[in-house]
Amino acid sequence: MTTKKQQRKRRHVRVRAKLQGTAKRPRLIVFRSINSTYAQLIDDEKGTTICAASDLKIKKGTKLEKATETGKAIGKIALEKKIEECVFDRNGYKYHGRIKAIADGAREAGLKF
Repeated sequence: MTTKKQQRKRRHVRVRAKLQGTAKRPRLIVFRSINSTYAQLIDDEKGTTICAASDLKIKKGTKLEKATETGKAIGKIALEKKIEECVFDRNGYKYHGRIKAIADGAREAGLKF
């Protein structure tokens, strides 16, 4: 019997086998904890984080609203660094709820994936 954490890890490994972030098209990875959501753009060729955003400084709203704001923030930072396209890595999570909210917020800010 596998736990939820182990199942997510297996899904993440399977997804990561197909995704590769480059300098022109970095990987937008999301992480969801119980309280917060985090997003960062990663260049896998160099192994560096280009930029990151989280909902730790956002005080008002539900978790879903905070996740949307996090998506908008990462999109805004990326556009300032002249990054217009990225590859979305859902990190083994299902594409709904806060994960979808981050993606929608990033698209709203102008990121394409």
